[in-house]
Amino acid sequence: MALEIERKFLVRDLSITDSLAGERLTQGYLSHDKNATVRVRTTGDTAWLTIKGKTVGATRSEFEYAIPLADAHQMLAELCGAGVIDKTRYRLPQGELCWEIDVFHGDNEGLIVAEIELPSEKTSFEKPAWLGEEVTGETRYYNSALSTKPYKSWP
Repeated sequence: MALEIERKFLVRDLSITDSLAGERLTQGYLSHDKNATVRVRTTGDTAWLTIKGKTVGATRSEFEYAIPLADAHQMLAELCGAGVIDKTRYRLPQGELCWEIDVFHGDNEGLIVAEIELPSEKTSFEKPAWLGEEVTGETRYYNSALSTKPYKSWP
């Protein structure tokens, strides 16, 4: 089984991305079930279908499959509704690990989140000064939740 072990943080200093090339991602959700989400994502001329299980701690099952770009565009337009996520992702390597910094656009404008995938929940890593509060496990920061209750609608 494929596992995703991920810690998530807010970003307090976006200048960390100034020298990085970002990639625009568009993603929508085909299922928001509490036990599994099904996502379609595109970037450039590539598309994937991803199924993620329920999160326990910082771990959940994850299965990802490449799909034809035309199929992904059709799914986004016809099956995902109005809550399509638009963001720019920056990657910042840190030794054997890599930070992924997501700058959200549209209804989630103003939200900036950094994630780091780990080989185990016990893996230690350096927390750079540009990191803010940890939000691992806070479901409102999950992209699937942001697609139905965007950041701009939070009190």
